[in-house]
Amino acid sequence: MTLDRIWSYAPDSGHVEGQELTGCTVAATDGVIGHVDRQADHFGMRHLVVDTGVWVFGRSVLVPVGVVTGIDAEGRRITLACTRAEVKAAPRFRTDSETLDRAYLTSVGDYYQRLPPRERTPT
Repeated sequence: MTLDRIWSYAPDSGHVEGQELTGCTVAATDGVIGHVDRQADHFGMRHLVVDTGVWVFGRSVLVPVGVVTGIDAEGRRITLACTRAEVKAAPRFRTDSETLDRAYLTSVGDYYQRLPPRERTPT
């Protein structure tokens, strides 16, 4: 996956332009990680901010949309091409201002870009 693709939904992800994903459950390959708190597109770097609830001690994580493998709009569920541990190990998301920080977003994109490829699984 090229770096620019990490910030774009895959054509077979089920994403529809303008689709509201806030509140959707987010699942990694090995279990649920939380729900979408908000979605953003700064500098052409589309991403989801996912509230992990108590799973990662109440913190949020930033996930580039390029790791989304499936969107089930009816079931309000999003699946990712990474594990819970990989999401947890991503560069730490601390404040909303980081979604406007190109350097931070680049570090997140670089991290997810280096993850081993996985087969895409439908939701």
